[in-house]
Amino acid sequence: MRTKLLKLAGTLIVTVIACGYIVWKIDIGKTLHILGSADLGWLALSTFLMLITVAPMTWRWQLLLKVRGINDNYWWLTRAYFVSYAVGQVLPTSVGGDASRIYETAKRHPGMTTPITGSVLLERALGGAITLVLAAVGFLLAIGRYDIQTYLWIEALFVVLTAFAGIVFFSRTVRQWLRFGVPIARRFKIERPARAVYEGIHGYRAYPSTLARVCGATILVQSGRIVAIWAAGEAVGVDLSLRPYFVLGPLLFLVMLVPFTVNGLAVREAFFVDFLGHVGVGADPAFATGFLFFVLTLVLSLPGLIVLLWEGVRREPTPDV
Repeated sequence: MRTKLLKLAGTLIVTVIACGYIVWKIDIGKTLHILGSADLGWLALSTFLMLITVAPMTWRWQLLLKVRGINDNYWWLTRAYFVSYAVGQVLPTSVGGDASRIYETAKRHPGMTTPITGSVLLERALGGAITLVLAAVGFLLAIGRYDIQTYLWIEALFVVLTAFAGIVFFSRTVRQWLRFGVPIARRFKIERPARAVYEGIHGYRAYPSTLARVCGATILVQSGRIVAIWAAGEAVGVDLSLRPYFVLGPLLFLVMLVPFTVNGLAVREAFFVDFLGHVGVGADPAFATGFLFFVLTLVLSLPGLIVLLWEGVRREPTPDV
């Protein structure tokens, strides 16, 4: 109970601070005018890119499941992906959507929870790693061009941490060292879930070709998502090249994982205002870009919501006559 209250308090504090920052920076009337004048062509492109990237995401997940002996229908996995986006709008972060995929898939494949969990978590981890690789490219392209040094060094830190995590999960030498941590995990009663996560991910060490293909698909997905954000900016008159967006995108995806938010509400928009402000974009169009990205995430969840409603109606018992 205490933990829930602390989390609720943290969420309220973070949201209020972010809202206060936004109100301080933007002119609400001007921002509404910018949103009302958004270019529909750019918006359509941005929406298309967000939706179409689900296809390679499903394909890479199917690959990860298949090598662990779990064969599932591509279209059902696509359905699970869209449902996870809908669930993610209700739960605090996108982690809730991952939990939805694990739960639904585990019900279809009893006794396979560990590899299913590993597939989802590895997919998430590779997504973050590839995004940070793209960020490293953006880092090199942005040095000396934009006043975003603080953001660049934050991303550099995450690149190093991601490389370290990869070594921990895939190195056989490190695996032997991890045995010393078992008593600690047991003491805190997290040994079982920690072992399941580790084994679920470490098992993919034996499938380098699959990991290579998954990484290739992830580069395509993350690049598409970053271009979608750029197109949303173009829709509201933000005239920037793609370079700074390759720095913005990875940090945005990390911001969306912050547990003390209501699906990133206000924090996401405040991040857009601050980051784009460092590259010469006014607060109003910067906020509008962030708001459109939020709208895109809602659009992405609509197919899943429709599926949930349809399946709910079909499950309703027929009343007795």
